[in-house]
Amino acid sequence: MTPSSRNSSRPARKVFAALTALTLALPGPSARAQSINSIPGVIRDAETEQLMRDYVTPILRAAGVNVGATRVVLIGDRSFNAFVANGRKIFINVGALMDARTPNEIIGVLAHETGHIAGGHLAGLHQEMSNAMVMSVIGLLAGAAGVYATSRNGGAYNKPGNVGADGQGQMGMILGPQELVKRSLLAYVRGQEEAADRTAVKYLTTTGQSAKGLLTTLERFQNDSLFMTSQIDPYLQTHPLPRERLSNLETAARASPTFDVLDPPALQARHDLMRAKLVAFMGNAAEISRRYPVSDNSLAARYARAISAYRFGRVAEALPQIDGLIAAQPGNAYFHELKGQVLLESGRANEALAPLRKAVSLAPGGLPIRDLLGHALIAAGQPDEAIKILTKVVQADDDDPEAYSYLSMAYDAKNNLPQAQLAAAQGFFLAGKFVEARTQANRAKTQFKEGSPGWLKADDILNWRPPKFD
Repeated sequence: MTPSSRNSSRPARKVFAALTALTLALPGPSARAQSINSIPGVIRDAETEQLMRDYVTPILRAAGVNVGATRVVLIGDRSFNAFVANGRKIFINVGALMDARTPNEIIGVLAHETGHIAGGHLAGLHQEMSNAMVMSVIGLLAGAAGVYATSRNGGAYNKPGNVGADGQGQMGMILGPQELVKRSLLAYVRGQEEAADRTAVKYLTTTGQSAKGLLTTLERFQNDSLFMTSQIDPYLQTHPLPRERLSNLETAARASPTFDVLDPPALQARHDLMRAKLVAFMGNAAEISRRYPVSDNSLAARYARAISAYRFGRVAEALPQIDGLIAAQPGNAYFHELKGQVLLESGRANEALAPLRKAVSLAPGGLPIRDLLGHALIAAGQPDEAIKILTKVVQADDDDPEAYSYLSMAYDAKNNLPQAQLAAAQGFFLAGKFVEARTQANRAKTQFKEGSPGWLKADDILNWRPPKFD
């Protein structure tokens, strides 16, 4: 597992700054949609990613959404949230996965976000924002014209003792249209959230699953917001208030013939292992001990304690515990992956190869495991095989900066400097380190023949400019 805006004076920019994604977030004074430029680090973990694919695939098919073009991205944030941004990517905070007790709770969240994708809500939101900006500009111009007229005519706003004597009345004429536009746009977004809730129930029913988990999530939001809802203006929120969402959804959810369907035990077991892993990697020692005490002999608890022992430097204690996990489930790829990771990061790269190869054979679609195997091969002095494996990884997933970083190391070990610099540039670029990316791309470009694939890739990085949103 690896953790891996400009100011503008243009009218109404601040009105729309928070409306860049569609979220499941709790409404309140601090709640806002997350900009893709401000999200915390992406977490890569083959086990969790595969589980999310298994959760969301039936939902996507029920919604008529292209499964191959849609991806669930894990965000390293402990809050309970999920959102859709950048087309067909569903972002979900690991905090939601750690808090959700059943698969159904997360499947409900994914069904809600799929409703946004299937409904074209992002595209609709962008169009609505464009329309609202035009309306706001017109309103601003009209307000400015009114201010100018009153000032020329010696109107009430200029008379001593009136509100407008200090200019606040004139500013009110300008700000009024923006406030109306903002409320109109927020009402549009709230309508999209309600629509996503309704379609989520439809998808869950179609796939033979319960909407109970989605209700549980909304109940959580309602309980969390009880202390603040009396201070909230419901017309200034991106989401309906939790109690309203819950009331609107409960009737439809309970009317579904699949409402009482339970998650399959095998899926619940995988969910429990995933939660244990995330808590063990992201929680502190006290939290891990509290949630998975020694008295708990479940496989999930043993998993958490083995990871905790490794993470806090007790490798000699961790390895026998991991061997015990493998003995209990020899076909579990992620137990073998964990053993390989512990050995690799303990300076025992050669010993790490066998469990990592086993993990890859058991989970061939787990690209983060292949990243780890590539790293181990480099450390074990086998760069040729590392290049083959990592090249396949970046061909399958061109949004993996870690794979490019290891590929750069492998090429460097082969003294292939142009390819090493190009891979480093691609890794830096994907990680958002654009200065470093251009530096490496410039170095690589001079060493490739003009017009060659390597030259063109380096040139693309050098000529890339961030998109403008004016």
